[in-house]
This record gives sequence, C-alpha cells and structure tokens, in this order.
Amino acid sequence: MPALSALAAGTLLAAFPGTTPPDWILRDLEGGLGGVTLFGFNVESAEQLAALTARLNEAGRPVVSLDEEGGDVTRLAYHTGSPYPGNAALGAVDDVELTESVYRSIAGDLARCGVNLDMGPVADVNTADDNPVIGTRSFGAAADLVARHTVAAVRGLQSLGVAACVKHFPGHGATREDSHLEIPLVDASPQLLWERELVPFRAAIEAGARSIMTAHVSVPYLTGPSPATLSPAAMTGLLRGELGYDGVVVTDALDMHAITKSVGLGGGAVLSLAAGSDLLCLGPIPTYDDIREVLTAITEAVRDGRLPLSRLEQANERVERLRAWPALGSGGATENNVIGLAAARRAVRLSGSAGPLVDPYVIEVDTPPTIAVGDVPWGMAPWLPEAEIVRVKPAEAEPGALLTAAAGRSLIVVVKDAHRYPESQALVSRLLAGRPDGIVVELGLPIWRPEAGAYIATYGAARANTQAAVELLTA
Repeated sequence: MPALSALAAGTLLAAFPGTTPPDWILRDLEGGLGGVTLFGFNVESAEQLAALTARLNEAGRPVVSLDEEGGDVTRLAYHTGSPYPGNAALGAVDDVELTESVYRSIAGDLARCGVNLDMGPVADVNTADDNPVIGTRSFGAAADLVARHTVAAVRGLQSLGVAACVKHFPGHGATREDSHLEIPLVDASPQLLWERELVPFRAAIEAGARSIMTAHVSVPYLTGPSPATLSPAAMTGLLRGELGYDGVVVTDALDMHAITKSVGLGGGAVLSLAAGSDLLCLGPIPTYDDIREVLTAITEAVRDGRLPLSRLEQANERVERLRAWPALGSGGATENNVIGLAAARRAVRLSGSAGPLVDPYVIEVDTPPTIAVGDVPWGMAPWLPEAEIVRVKPAEAEPGALLTAAAGRSLIVVVKDAHRYPESQALVSRLLAGRPDGIVVELGLPIWRPEAGAYIATYGAARANTQAAVELLTA
C-alpha cells in the first residue's frame, strides 16, 4: 500500500508558473502527485505544450488537465482567442452532431498536446441572465437543450480518449454571484433542482462522463450555507447515492474565495475529500509552500481521524482508473478546426440591414474580463484590418467626439454582454441616438437589443465568432 504522503499527493492537481515544469513539480510527480492543471501562462504553442506534457510524463503518470471549453474560455489559444465557438453559439444552432464534431476537434487538439482531461463541458443551465460567471459558457437556459448538447460534447471529447469533466455540479447557472469571489446561492427546491440543474448531469452520467467537477455554490436545502464542494449531502448523498455516479469527482479551483475566505485552502481540501471528492484542483494561486501545507493538512486529518484513510484510498483508485482509461479511447482522425468557423457561421444572427461598409469606424466598448475567462484577446482587428478601431471605457468615452470621428463613415459598435453593464448600454444608446443607422455587434448573450440599423448576435467573443460576424458585414 502506498505511504500516507503518497496517497495524499495522489489527490492533488497542482499548477505552476512558466512554460517548462519546475523541479519541484517533477519531484512531486515522482512522489505520486495526482496531476497538474495548466493555464494560459503555461502555453506558448502546441509544440511547446506537447514538450511540456512529455516531460511531465517522464517524471510520473499525471492527469494533465486544463480548461478548454471553446469560445471565451480557452487555454490552448489563450493568447489569440479560440478558433471554436463556445457553448452558447452551439446551443443557438442546436445541432447535436455539430456540437459533437466541434468537441471531437477540440479533443484532437488536446490529445496532440498530451492533455488527457478537459475541464469541460459546462453543463450549467443558465437561467440567470445576469450570471457573472457562466453566460456564454452555457448551452442555454433550457434543461433539455443543455442536456443533449452536454452529452454530445462528452461523446466528442471521449471519442478520442480525452476525458470529459462535466461542470459545475450541482449547477451554477441560476447564480448571480461569482464563486471566485464569494459563495453563490442557488435558491432551488429539491424538485426544481431535479427538473432543471440536475438534468444535464444525469444525462452526462448516463453517457459515461469520466469525471464531474463540483461547484462552490450553496443550495440551502441540500448544503446549508456551505458550498457543494464541501458538502457530504451533495457529493456523497446526491451525486454518489441518488445519481449513482462512480467516476472521478474533481473540485473547482480551491483557491477561489468561496473556499479560501471561509475554511482556508488546507481546510477546504480536507473537507472536500471527506465529502467525497477525488481530485483537488488547487488553482493557479497556491505556491509550492501552500501545496506543502495542503499535504500536511490532509495527512494530519487522517492521523487524527477527521478523514478516513479509506477515503484517500478510494480517491486514488478512481484517479488510477481515469489514468488508465484513455488507452481504451477509439482514436482516429480528428476534424480540421475549420469546423469551428463553420459552426460560428451557423450561429451568427443578423437583424436589419448593414449595407456596404464605407470607411468603417469601429468602437469597441471595453468590458472587464472575468476571472474564469481571463484576458483573452477579442475584437474585430484581425478580420477588419481596413477599419479604424478604437476601444473605449464607457465611463470615460465622449459620445460627441466619437460621433464626429464617425461622420460620413459606417459606424460599428461592438459590445460584450451589454445587458450586464448599464454604462455600456447608456453609451451605445447615445451613439445610436446620433447615428440610428449604426451597426451593433454583440459578442456576448444577445439579451439587450437596442434599435439600430443592424444588430448582429454572435453568442461569443471567440475569433471564430467575430470572423463570422465580419463576414456578414462585408459580404
């Protein structure tokens, strides 16, 4: 039987800075570290990432994971923007074969880079329009729609031996708070949770999803004030018991404030393992010293009886099954990623008439990045090089000066999730008051729709989404 320290290490997904693995990660992998989670700062190119993961595999047998959802959340294309539309666009098309093809292509990209666990797809039913953390990451607001596309995404990923991690159980779509910053509330009754939030997860379990990610959300009837990640009722009672799931349960990043500001990183690790999780995603913030403290917290909890040794053994057994599983993947050729642009073209929607562009003047209304997305590039510059493009902060913009600059030219105003930002709405409304023929391009959810000469909804800000929008303007 492995030593206690190795069993504790086997439950951790650690992160590290840089594009090459530091010595301590290699040593920890040799000592049984469960795996790593990679972020945009770990990726320069596909070739570099493949070399990095090869080096990790020389040191141990890690689970190598990252968040590759397509659309706004990407790690492989963090510095350029994703060539694939995200879930909102795929849900708008509502073609499960297309969704499966897109995720199969994503799986091919991941497999070639040595990634064996994708932190996706998002299975949250996005019923809160002002949800600050899900939004375009969701397939939509209807449980049955989200369920069938979640299943298609799982099939696409796992057809090439890349394990899916369906998130965020038991559902993050009805929240109005960001779990990176606080503990969001899902105020749902048992019946509503079963008929709405849990529908996609039940479908994913039936489809054979290899892993499921927890959410740091509170469901009062189920978890009390605690987040589901730390709740035995949610993890063991509901997920393992009622839903019968025996795959790997991965936590959302434990460095989020919902955990660190309540029970601390080490306390969260112990409580989550006791609740029934198997792999602890520590997130990008913890340092080498923090990880040592987490390991100490876990081993001390076993020694003083707060965490059964059998729980660690069970978690390690499940993780080992996950490691062994990709060898059973069907393999085969992948779609060329032109599938991403094809999907984005099917999702984009035009209302009104844009007409031929004349010396276009593009105003991109700056939107603060969310923590989940990060600072991924967005905008029209790659696809409309002949245009003059300015990016403005709504509170600092001068509508009169902008309208003067756009005089006699085609005016295009680009927004992201304008429904969530009153200052953005106010700016766009003032611009359109002076230029009712202006064109509005929404790169988020098309919930706030101003009167304009033309309105384009892309359902996401990925490169593919924006290219599809520009094609409509220049056709």
